[in-house]
Amino acid sequence: MDQQVVLKMREDWNGRAGEDAHYYVAFGRKNQDEDEFYATGDELVAGLKWEMKRLPVGNPRARRALEIGCGPGRLLKPMSQFFGEIHGVDISDQMIAMAKERLRGVPHAHAHVALNSDLSAFADESFDLVYSYAVFQHIPSGDVVMNYLREARRVLKVGGLLRCQINGLPDTAARYDTWSGVRIPSGEIETFCRESDLQLLALEGRNTQYMWISAIKQPRGWYETHAMPETEPVVRRITNAASSEPVAPSRGRFAALSLWLENLPPSADILDFEIHVGSARATTTYVGAPERDGLVQVTVRLPAEIATGLQPVTLAWKGESWGRGGVIRIISPPPMVPRVITLTDGIDLMSTTKIVNRCVKVALEEAMHPEEFGAQIGDHMVTDCDRFCTDPVPPRFEVNFRLPEEVGEGHHILRLWIGERDLGSFSLEVMSMRA
Repeated sequence: MDQQVVLKMREDWNGRAGEDAHYYVAFGRKNQDEDEFYATGDELVAGLKWEMKRLPVGNPRARRALEIGCGPGRLLKPMSQFFGEIHGVDISDQMIAMAKERLRGVPHAHAHVALNSDLSAFADESFDLVYSYAVFQHIPSGDVVMNYLREARRVLKVGGLLRCQINGLPDTAARYDTWSGVRIPSGEIETFCRESDLQLLALEGRNTQYMWISAIKQPRGWYETHAMPETEPVVRRITNAASSEPVAPSRGRFAALSLWLENLPPSADILDFEIHVGSARATTTYVGAPERDGLVQVTVRLPAEIATGLQPVTLAWKGESWGRGGVIRIISPPPMVPRVITLTDGIDLMSTTKIVNRCVKVALEEAMHPEEFGAQIGDHMVTDCDRFCTDPVPPRFEVNFRLPEEVGEGHHILRLWIGERDLGSFSLEVMSMRA
């Protein structure tokens, strides 16, 4: 482990803890109160609880969990209700001091400083769940991130669940720091899971900053001996992944399917279990846990350049035909229409169009030529916009810019466009910078 990287991470995150821990952890608004801070984690806790359906049935009080990058305990405290024992680690000793204060009334919850940015304090096969949210995105070293993943596998019990988030954006920067961390492509995660015998069941948000993975620890050698199960699955229903309609466009944000399968063996995973739509393999993003009726939901993105019309949906295991599929109607997509999805203060995202930091963040969807983006506030043109792709599908871009110096406090009209297409006019209230 590069100790200079570890020391820099600790120094920077101690500084952020002292400045405004709530903001740097939840990244929604500066100076959040306690209730608002916890509320920002509600959806995350619900998502983790949903994924915990993958764990073996048993007494929750006998389960142990570990959070990597627990910060001041935003998730650790509410997650403690689902376990008999829960631990959290963080590189920042100041964040851990805050977490310990929050956990005073939770005797089975423990926070620790990860002195070497690893999990060496914990024994092999000692946890049922290891999870992490918006932590690896801030680590500047791929070696540190991959070591955390290896360590997570080590401390998980066989059958235990790893649920974590990784920055999967393209590797375009010359260097990374402790805020804009290293990027790791989905293909590297797939290779790691296969080599580590982590049964990969979710790989969502490929090529985005917030790529989620879910994986179950299997015994060593599991993938090598992973033969086609004797039980053959049957597709009972196919719908658009965003609705209950049995139709999907050939490209865009809705070019995804949900399949509901009967008799899908528990050994099915993203890597060896294949779904083909038409003549090409679709990209599987999620294999769910069995529902009460025994059906399993599998979500896929449609292959590129798929033809319209009724298309067969077939199943395969390592390229060999397997089980019984179905059909789906593919339709032509609507034309791409660039539009503004959100417009907020560039730092206090929850302040929306009250601009308190003199910077603006705009999220655009279906903007095929973001380099032609333009903005004008009042009579003043905006210059030096920072643009980058946050999601290649539908696609989605983020544009950040500072207000011209001539723009004072008060109400203003911001006009946005791409090329010759007007994106609309928006009312902004520019406020004084907060202390």
